Amino acid sequence: MPMSKAFKERLLPVLPEVIQHYGTPFRIFDVQGIRDEARILKACFQDPIFGFQEYYAVKAWPNASVIARLMYQEQDFGFDCSSPSELISMREQKIPPTHLMLTSNNTSDELFELAAADGGCILNLDAEEMIDRVLKFPKLICFRYNPGKRRTGTGFIGNPYDSKYGVPHENIVEAYRRAIERGAKHVGIHTMIISNERRLRYMVQTVKMLLQVIEMVSEALNIKFEFFNIGGGIGIPYRPSEKPFNLPGLARESGKLLYKFKEKHGYAPRLFMECGRLMTGPHGALVARVIQRTKKYHKLIGVDTCTLAANPRPAVYPKTAYHHIDILDSDCRLKECKKGSQGVFNVHGSLCEDNDYFAKRRLLPKNTEVNDFMLQHDVGAHSPGMCSNYNGWLRIKELLLHPDGSVELIRRAETIEDLFATLEFEKDILKPSK
Repeated sequence: MPMSKAFKERLLPVLPEVIQHYGTPFRIFDVQGIRDEARILKACFQDPIFGFQEYYAVKAWPNASVIARLMYQEQDFGFDCSSPSELISMREQKIPPTHLMLTSNNTSDELFELAAADGGCILNLDAEEMIDRVLKFPKLICFRYNPGKRRTGTGFIGNPYDSKYGVPHENIVEAYRRAIERGAKHVGIHTMIISNERRLRYMVQTVKMLLQVIEMVSEALNIKFEFFNIGGGIGIPYRPSEKPFNLPGLARESGKLLYKFKEKHGYAPRLFMECGRLMTGPHGALVARVIQRTKKYHKLIGVDTCTLAANPRPAVYPKTAYHHIDILDSDCRLKECKKGSQGVFNVHGSLCEDNDYFAKRRLLPKNTEVNDFMLQHDVGAHSPGMCSNYNGWLRIKELLLHPDGSVELIRRAETIEDLFATLEFEKDILKPSK
């Protein structure tokens, strides 16, 4: 179910003052909801057989100081980084090397150097060809595994066989052999072949697949694996009719597989995950003011931001990215949206692009008016990181709702000066020699 009842009960009473103080538009994140999600995740995998560790995917919500506070300081979670800026930002928050993983699929020499600096990090290599490019080879190494045609993918991430990610199955033993020759003493394995997956069976198959690959590599090279990382990819119920992922079921079935592995091999590798969407997705909401209502071939509701500056997912994934919407009146009271009080609307922003829809053909209160508010659910992951300045629109502010009802500004809105800052520089003209 989108946006929990508890989140609404915490948010709606304070929302009028929040809007008066901060203005719209903004994304707001629920601290208590994130804490509860972390507690549930840790409780499910508390059995020592897991040796569990979560590495939050920084790309899901790249607000370094806040996620360091909520994930590392409170929960001892680590962070999965996939770019120089993500790695640098988390190091600035004093995250130790053991809690940083770099998963990069198109890695420059400069990024390899950065990965080795400041005590290093867990290096997750995406291709066998990368082995010789790592100047200072770490004692602990991980490879991202691609099963090829052995597995199918999803609409979001595609089929593994056509993917740019990971070492092919046929090369995986040789990749570890070469890594050991370069000095690796400890190894792990990673895969990420799905996204927004809510089928328990599929995730259990991923665990089983990786344990089988571990057995194959271990038998060939006589090595033990420190960990296996099943990635993120666990989905959330964006639609009211959808059920949440069966996390206790994943823990139960994964535990059975690990106990069997331990019985056969005398040890069990630790289970790592890098959930982003699951951890924060349901606990972020977008609030925007209705500034226009028009009727063309369809009934249209326009709000005071645009998809690419506030929540790009519906524009980037128009066939799959549903985000539930509530309409609040000018006093932030929920408007009734039942049979007889509904109309069919497209909700759009101000981009000069015709994919700029927060929702299309959506049943919303037919009495939606200018100065009402759109409350869009499940924007706590990926929506913040995907935003852009296309068309010159400015990315919006972020707020944090604390359990005591106080609200904290955690990212200011961009300004025109920010937008033009990279156009200010010293004159530099190269005249090539003939």
